[in-house]
Amino acid sequence: MSSSPAPVLVIFAPTACGKTDLLFSLFSSCALSPFAGQAEIISADSVQVYRGLNTGSAKPGPEVFSKLPHHLIDLYEPSEQFTVGDFVRQADERVQEISRRGKLPVVAGGAGFYIRHFLCGLPSTPEASGETRALLQTRLQTEGAGALYQELAVRDPVSAAKIHINDGYRILRALEVCIDGGKPLSAYPVEATLRKAYRFCVLILYRDREELYRRIDRRTELMFHSGLEEEVRRLAEQGYTEHDPGMRAIGYREFFCPHIRQIADLKERRAACLAEIQRNTRRYAKRQETFMKGIFGARMFHADDTAGIASQIAEFCRAM
Repeated sequence: MSSSPAPVLVIFAPTACGKTDLLFSLFSSCALSPFAGQAEIISADSVQVYRGLNTGSAKPGPEVFSKLPHHLIDLYEPSEQFTVGDFVRQADERVQEISRRGKLPVVAGGAGFYIRHFLCGLPSTPEASGETRALLQTRLQTEGAGALYQELAVRDPVSAAKIHINDGYRILRALEVCIDGGKPLSAYPVEATLRKAYRFCVLILYRDREELYRRIDRRTELMFHSGLEEEVRRLAEQGYTEHDPGMRAIGYREFFCPHIRQIADLKERRAACLAEIQRNTRRYAKRQETFMKGIFGARMFHADDTAGIASQIAEFCRAM
């Protein structure tokens, strides 16, 4: 690493906000902007990292990748766990590689949990013992995430309030810390200051809540028209189940919901699944914003304010 902090542009945007189109219009090799071909994207997305989870994750297609390099996409099988620690470590590696090539690293995505830890660093939580981890994994399989979530709500209500009841990985991690660390995960707060290893420019994109919800609903409908059901069926035929980390993501787990699977009429079952994904995605969009609150120096831009965003990036690049 060079003696001076490496510049890193960070762009956070809630799901369906229009991030992919914005990045392409600014940084692709065919972009009509001063940044064309000057950046590479490090994806901060907890689902696009999985192979085969394409439609439900709104993963960009080959035409985007051919004109704008992306990293941390299609690295893991749906059965493998991708943790926030994995993200921070691999994002750090990619930042150095991109910087050495003379390009601007752009960490972009909607996983506020990942982005905040990349910006501020990981808390020094204790490692779980193999015995504790195996026991909790077994309980997750037999009792389900809901039962473990209720236990976490008693042991560490602060952490439980920030975790979705279906987020098996984060529930398990919080319980591991409670059991083996002797105190709750919330007692190990994330730092509020930015890491000194990089010189950050942090942009947070937003849309009016009702507009964002309309975009979410419409995008989910397009996913169904684009073959989401067939994608889930292929993954199930390959042996993946609702217990695999990738398949617990929104857009996939709903197909395994018992109250949906028991609907006999195919058309009604499809409509119920669509509505469930839309509802869960809207709720997720609300939670995404909470992870990015209070980031020092972050600038807020409406997602359609391309000129304002470009001006902020230009100012950052001039100081490089």
